[in-house]
Amino acid sequence: MSTTDKTSQSVKKNSFVEENGKSLLFIAAAVVALGAIALYYFASYLPGRAEEAAAKMFKAEQYVGIDSLANKAIDGEGGYPGLAKIAEEYDNTKSANLANLYLGGIYLRKGEYKKATEALGKYTATGSPVADPLALGLLGDAYSELKDYKQAATYYQKAADKASNKFTSPMFLKKLGLVNENLKDFKGAEDAYTKIKTQFPESQEAAMIDEYIARVQVQVK
Repeated sequence: MSTTDKTSQSVKKNSFVEENGKSLLFIAAAVVALGAIALYYFASYLPGRAEEAAAKMFKAEQYVGIDSLANKAIDGEGGYPGLAKIAEEYDNTKSANLANLYLGGIYLRKGEYKKATEALGKYTATGSPVADPLALGLLGDAYSELKDYKQAATYYQKAADKASNKFTSPMFLKKLGLVNENLKDFKGAEDAYTKIKTQFPESQEAAMIDEYIARVQVQVK
């Protein structure tokens, strides 16, 4: 392998790490912000056991926002159960489902990527245009960090398609393009970047997408 080839691969690798790192910061913020949206969506008119679980979610959700690594949110404190206990003891409730989504995001922020995939793998789609694509995108991030780029690409594609909108879809399409570059699937990367350009031209990701398209077009045979 020539020095030029080695340098090119190094640049692409660094670009992937840098760009994915930026989007992970967005995901971390989204996990914190999800509380108000998800609480309204999941906690309406829940009977019996499910209502009890929803009531216990309140304190855990507060901890998500105020604890830098959300350890209290995971484990609970005093008489308040944490997300892990809610997810386990109230399985098959909407609150447990939401708890798994929170846990996945928190574990991802903590760098516990395997735990993130396990929690997010228990999340069941609800029809929420916010929670459902976020869960799939978080799975993509976790698998990216585990360097399982094929799985990451699968989940980024699902996340982009789940609820097509100008906020999450272009973000996950860009992530898809980056992992496809890492897999040397340059045509797949080109397709992902081109969708951003044509379908979401007003998105933040579209601002410099021509550079990404040009970069992979050189590699497409």
